Amino acid sequence: MTGGETSSAGGLHPYFADRLPSIAGLSMDMLWNDPRARERFEAYLSDEEAWTPPPGVRIEDHAASADCPVAVRVYIPEEPAGTPLVWLHGGGFAFGDLDMLEAHAVAAELSARARSVVVSVDYRLASESVRYPLPVDDVVAAWRWAQDALGLEAPALGGASAGAALAVSAALRCARGGESGAAEGAPVPALLLAYPFLHFPNPAPDAALATHLAPLPPVLRLTSDTVTQLVLGYVGRISDVPAEAMPGAARLDGLPPTCLAIAGVDDLRPSAELFAAQLDEVGVPVTVHLGEGMPHGFLNRVPAVPGVSAALDALADALAPRPVLTDSDPTEEAP
Repeated sequence: MTGGETSSAGGLHPYFADRLPSIAGLSMDMLWNDPRARERFEAYLSDEEAWTPPPGVRIEDHAASADCPVAVRVYIPEEPAGTPLVWLHGGGFAFGDLDMLEAHAVAAELSARARSVVVSVDYRLASESVRYPLPVDDVVAAWRWAQDALGLEAPALGGASAGAALAVSAALRCARGGESGAAEGAPVPALLLAYPFLHFPNPAPDAALATHLAPLPPVLRLTSDTVTQLVLGYVGRISDVPAEAMPGAARLDGLPPTCLAIAGVDDLRPSAELFAAQLDEVGVPVTVHLGEGMPHGFLNRVPAVPGVSAALDALADALAPRPVLTDSDPTEEAP
């Protein structure tokens, strides 16, 4: 396992801490039921500097079709060279769309930085009629479509928060065989996971992290009660949850090399760190980027916000083309 130190060293970055008074007292229930609360939260998420797509990235929208049952947005750099990626936004399985920064900006930035084709997926959101495994089915279908319709090599899978869980679930399905639909049986080449939601119940924070989480308003917390409600909405029950629905409980051997971008001040940080250790234990290469002072969901900020660009670079590095060394390559180290 490679990456930075993952101790609970510091509290929330001042950029975020200075904005907490604007959402004091807000809870998830208020966001769901009170339009004024949503307006306050949207104001909190607004950054002074606007984001515009990086130059040289062409963006195409594709409607749902017989070949791909959900809409996708495709980001194509001028000279693709990196590993292609299927990307999944977060939102607790029940919220989010292709226009949120965690979908649109992240996909465009990764496309530009890694020179990769990126497919952002408008997977079905959890509801009374949509439960696990339907969103995972959508991800696998989009992964197949990216190869069949766009002619891509097998893409990596990646996502943020709940989207990270969908990415791992889809990768596990492909790794077990029989459902990948990959050209010539090609495996998923990499996983890119940002502040992932992977375990139920969620591991408890240590004392230092708990101290840093305590000042956060309820809307920025993923407490055990909140996590339970999200899993209930996604799976339809909280007992006998399928291991591959919350894939921290699944067999992880066979997964590809994984890059984890962890938020430093996040209730889900222990889940991400545990998952990194689980992968390491079964021999899966893991790279960890720790965003010190970052709250959960920080990729919903523009790249100019402190900590965002560094995390995007870490994720892009997992896709970037690698030089091929030969016996005559003068840069290759002698034995």
